[in-house]
Amino acid sequence: MFKHRLSKTAVSAAVLAAAVVAATGPAAASTVSAPLSCAHIAAHFDLARQQMPENIALAPDGSAYVTFAAARQVARITPRGTTRILATLPAPADGGRHTPVLGFALTTGIVRAQDGTLYFLYATGTADLTGLWRLSPDGEPQRIAALPAAGLPNGLALDPRTHTLYVTDSVLGTITSVPTAGGTPRTWSSAPELASTGFLGANGLKIHNGALWATNLDRGTVLRIPILRNGRPGAVQTRATGMAGIDDFAFTGHGDQILAALNGPGEVALIQPDGSHSTVLTAADGLQNPTSIALRGDTAYVLSAAYVTAKDPNLLLAHLNSQGVSAK
Repeated sequence: MFKHRLSKTAVSAAVLAAAVVAATGPAAASTVSAPLSCAHIAAHFDLARQQMPENIALAPDGSAYVTFAAARQVARITPRGTTRILATLPAPADGGRHTPVLGFALTTGIVRAQDGTLYFLYATGTADLTGLWRLSPDGEPQRIAALPAAGLPNGLALDPRTHTLYVTDSVLGTITSVPTAGGTPRTWSSAPELASTGFLGANGLKIHNGALWATNLDRGTVLRIPILRNGRPGAVQTRATGMAGIDDFAFTGHGDQILAALNGPGEVALIQPDGSHSTVLTAADGLQNPTSIALRGDTAYVLSAAYVTAKDPNLLLAHLNSQGVSAK
């Protein structure tokens, strides 16, 4: 039992990381390592209100937009660390118990368009709510594309050049494309490398240098899939392995170098272009089952959901030293 008295839905969220915790054991007790420094917690969230941050998108004014998974919410975190709830999605009639694998309804991936529109994902296990949602500035949330109720939409990426959104499904092992205007989703890739091995497969997703990059939590891999001239996927390339519990990630701005959240181990790893990696943040720095990372300039934003630790979900900031970030 957790030390906090949580609702049944919040307790169920522990499933997100439990599978990898058993395999990896507790996080190492080390402090922030190069090229990161000055790590500190900028915002604490309310676990009793199920504020477990799952994904993050940044705005030019210094705000961070996050999804609170179990609370079914989208929120704005101000530069001063104040939390404002922007939307709470309707609960499914069955309470979310038919959501695949997890058994609770949850908001997952989020991206922000240049005009301030937010796009995010909602998984409920029901056909009426599962899908891609949009929240315009000062508007109300609306679903713009239905996604399979039998799946678990998780990672989200936006290609502003083609006005296309891409979605990973961690249960179905696919990447789907949807126009930003909404409409019928199209399976973009169902490569076997995206499939789970029993828990959650394709997870985090980013567009980088003409390719879609995705993580696979079960397999501990980072994948690169080129976007061909006709818009179709090229051959899948495995760029890193041995990344147990890998969730979302961000590019440092130095080639293909990546900062990745390792959910179960409670770490952030620096992954070099050759696939080698090192630990740069641990629980000693404040991590509590980290879920996602975003970068603005020389600042790294790291969300922790406390799915398993059940202690202090938070937003951690760290300085990224560009001199120490150069690839090997």
